[in-house]
Amino acid sequence: MNPFVEQHQDEIGCVLSCFDRVVITGTFPDICHARAMAGYLGARSIRLFDYTQWAEPLREEIRTNAERVAAEAGLEIEFIRKIKAFRKEDRIHDILAERGEHPGLVHIFSAMESCSSYRPWHDKASGKTFFKPITGKCLHYYFYFIDEQFGLCYVRVPTWAPFRLQVYFNGHGWLARHLTRAGIAFDTADNAFLSLTDPTEAQRLADSLDAKTLHCHLDQWAQRFCPVLRQFRNGVHWSFMQVEYATDVVFRKQPIFQPLYEAIVRTAVHVIKAEHVATFLGHKLNANYQGEVGNDFSTRIEGTRIRHHMGPASIKLYDKAGLIARVECTVNDVSFFKHHRYVEQRNGERVFKLAPLRKSIYSLGDLRRLMLAANERYLAFMACLDNPDAAQKALAKMAAPAKKSRTAYLRFF
Repeated sequence: MNPFVEQHQDEIGCVLSCFDRVVITGTFPDICHARAMAGYLGARSIRLFDYTQWAEPLREEIRTNAERVAAEAGLEIEFIRKIKAFRKEDRIHDILAERGEHPGLVHIFSAMESCSSYRPWHDKASGKTFFKPITGKCLHYYFYFIDEQFGLCYVRVPTWAPFRLQVYFNGHGWLARHLTRAGIAFDTADNAFLSLTDPTEAQRLADSLDAKTLHCHLDQWAQRFCPVLRQFRNGVHWSFMQVEYATDVVFRKQPIFQPLYEAIVRTAVHVIKAEHVATFLGHKLNANYQGEVGNDFSTRIEGTRIRHHMGPASIKLYDKAGLIARVECTVNDVSFFKHHRYVEQRNGERVFKLAPLRKSIYSLGDLRRLMLAANERYLAFMACLDNPDAAQKALAKMAAPAKKSRTAYLRFF
């Protein structure tokens, strides 16, 4: 048991660790970089300078498919003219409030956004023609839908090659559907579980999400919303782009939790140093590290939050629903984490050594373990922070008169 949980076990209702926000990138190995794109066109006797003519029919195929999917669902595609005019999540929330949570397509957005592309280039000195990677803009579609197993998800599809896909789902939404199927009752607030009739089984279910199941669903969604997939025999390679993993410590009563939380979070602002942040995230801080490490504290409408960051990773503590202390580890590049695994050397030899985590979705199990360990280390550190409220209670108890029969005595120490 974690020291913090053990220290407050009489005041805690349940503890649950689960993936939260997960964003995955889908790339087509056949055309995912400049040399691959050139090789793909060359194998089909297409000139590199005819790249635009080759890509335009595929763009129209994606557009036609989006219009067909919208028509079948009785929806209209909403074009976003100003990217920051509103939050897509807020619009989806409003639509779901009227529509309900049943499976199916919820809404489709379209917007002009930046995308990767290629420019053909002829080098007169060498006489060679090749592609240069560039950044441009193209129309993107956001397909929001509710999946029977994963809950609310979206697939972002660009209309221009190399068609880098983006998929989002929330681990708490996935778990809620599996808890319902398993007959485990629960109460929620936003994306957190306030109570669970069987926390042990709930944790087992949270840990049961596997890469093979995830891969199967990702391929199905790609085939539905990006029909040009069939053009590429090597399919889609799925890798993690951004992952959040949360550990929720649910207290029974707000009067107990709130003073404790406020004392911990405000003490942490002053106590936690750069070397602590590195330790939480499984690293050692040394003189060679060139990235940024730091803390930031903010007060929001929902409550307060303290965040500790190191490079592409961070860990934060905030309260939810006035009852939950959520420790959440976030990483924007999963190779930030290192673990012992077999690595194939250039000479073909396989060596078991400490190496960066692979970005593939098949690192899901190792990623879960590493992010959970970060949360556990942070919770253990929380147990070491002084709690003035506890000291005040102890002092009040010591100063209270002791009664023997009907006579009251003051304690003297």
